[in-house]
Amino acid sequence: MTTPDGQKPIAFLDLPAQQRRLGAPLKQRIDTVLEHCRFVLGPEVTELEERLAAWSGVGHCVGVSSGTDALQIVMMAENIGPGDAVFLPAFTYTATAEVPLVLGATPVFVDVDPATFQIDPASLRERIEKVRRDGKLKPRAIVGVDLFGQPAPWDVLREIASDYGLFLMDDCAQSFGGAYHGRNLGAEAVATTLSFFPSKPLGGYGDGGAILTDDAERAELYRSLRTHGEGKTRYQVLRTGMNGRLDTLQAAVLLAKLDVFREELARRDAIADAYDAGLKDVVAVPARVPDSASAWAIYAVLLKDSAERSATQERLTAAGVPSAIYYPLPLHHQPAYRDHHDGVALPVSESLAQRILALPIHPELTDAEVARVIAAMRG
Repeated sequence: MTTPDGQKPIAFLDLPAQQRRLGAPLKQRIDTVLEHCRFVLGPEVTELEERLAAWSGVGHCVGVSSGTDALQIVMMAENIGPGDAVFLPAFTYTATAEVPLVLGATPVFVDVDPATFQIDPASLRERIEKVRRDGKLKPRAIVGVDLFGQPAPWDVLREIASDYGLFLMDDCAQSFGGAYHGRNLGAEAVATTLSFFPSKPLGGYGDGGAILTDDAERAELYRSLRTHGEGKTRYQVLRTGMNGRLDTLQAAVLLAKLDVFREELARRDAIADAYDAGLKDVVAVPARVPDSASAWAIYAVLLKDSAERSATQERLTAAGVPSAIYYPLPLHHQPAYRDHHDGVALPVSESLAQRILALPIHPELTDAEVARVIAAMRG
């Protein structure tokens, strides 16, 4: 299918092109696993864990089956459950809120910064204080989310967690490869969770995730929980766990991609800069978190309102340019979560959901395709 002017539509995510570019090294990684047949927690998983820990500057990495399972394992390790309040941004993906509810805890939604879309520290303090005044829930944890590739305000989040005695964790599902104050993300909280869903900057060919931490005891606990609560032997069961292990084939794919990850991050950054230069006079381009680097999982602009966004999407589609809405509803308005929300308005998250639009950003985009996206946006 082509556009009226005969051009091929641009891909929002082009995994086939990436696979062709990776070529023989990717195939060799996969073939090695097929030869040794250790398909779960094989040697590639250990190698990947070591490389991810070194990248992030932490002592331990635990490979798991998905980013969602990574969140659940970390919260299970802290015995988060009924009666506990877990504070998290209202403008993010559902998994962050889903896990506390699965464990019987209550997600408490916090508004976000209107420029960076990261959790708003002032709103966070207000929400913690309200929960304390109401006295129905016990404040237990804060989940900072590094949204769209950029870091949350970790210095302030650590201060707030310390002030209130709360466990601090980092949902870095979208932002592995980003940096904060010159440090690669992964060491800003007690535990950091990663996702390797195929659309992520470092993505596998299926589900996968990891947990990063400097705490050796927690790392040992995470390894037990990911494997049915095992102890030192397979049939020694020390606690209730889950089946959350990382497949070796996914680790093999990720190792091949990790070899070219820095180059891919640089390309994403170049595309973001090109979009900034070409669009800053027609839409609100993404604000940068100060003293940081983005992994550019998502490049999201802001339109005036939902009507302008709809008209823009129609124009882009006609030009063969894909777009996406992350996210059409803030979490506290989602049917699954409305009954768990205390009714407090979160105006920034509500406004962003009406105005935000994501443009394609991946390493396979050519300069000509980037120019097409800019031209279509400009109308």
